[in-house]
Amino acid sequence: MYIKIYPENPNPRHVQMVADCLRNGGVIIYPTDTVYALGCDLFQPRAVERVARIKGIKASKANFSLIFYDLSHISDYTRPFSTSVYKVMKKALPGPFTFILNANNSVPKIFQSRKKTIGIRIPDNNVIREIVNELGNPIISTSVYHDDEILEYATDPELIYEKYQEQIDLMVDGGNGGNEASTVIDCTGDQMEVVRQGKGVLEEIQ
Repeated sequence: MYIKIYPENPNPRHVQMVADCLRNGGVIIYPTDTVYALGCDLFQPRAVERVARIKGIKASKANFSLIFYDLSHISDYTRPFSTSVYKVMKKALPGPFTFILNANNSVPKIFQSRKKTIGIRIPDNNVIREIVNELGNPIISTSVYHDDEILEYATDPELIYEKYQEQIDLMVDGGNGGNEASTVIDCTGDQMEVVRQGKGVLEEIQ
């Protein structure tokens, strides 16, 4: 299935269709504020395994991030973290950042792994945030790459669908995607550390 949802004014009926697909164990590709991503409902183990298969990795070893609607449910999946980290996150999100935090005991069970950390994303994109809000819990997220050696990420939703339509249940077209991933910030040590420089600039939010 292919659904076009406009970021300026997401159609609630279309948003609900995508959320229903996720609840039923569907795998989707969707827009973020950086690049297009592949994902599914966090609580659908078979769907998580399907996403891992599409990426060619084992679910237990995958570094999937979680996409949230806002900051209110992050503590359900993470160990306590400092006020200074929370302040930076509050300023940065929604935005093009992935914050690596220590995972609590519920995360390894979900991923059937020994996962000790988790990436947190709240993209500045109304389409995926409204879908997550309608679903009622986070979805897993992993970037859609391009076959081209020059273009690292696929940006055209129709071409992405053409490539993945046999492997996914639904493609959410939110317009052309970007070609620069999120900035990844590790918050598990004493100091916040940028482990991948992407679209977001840490200095601008500190």
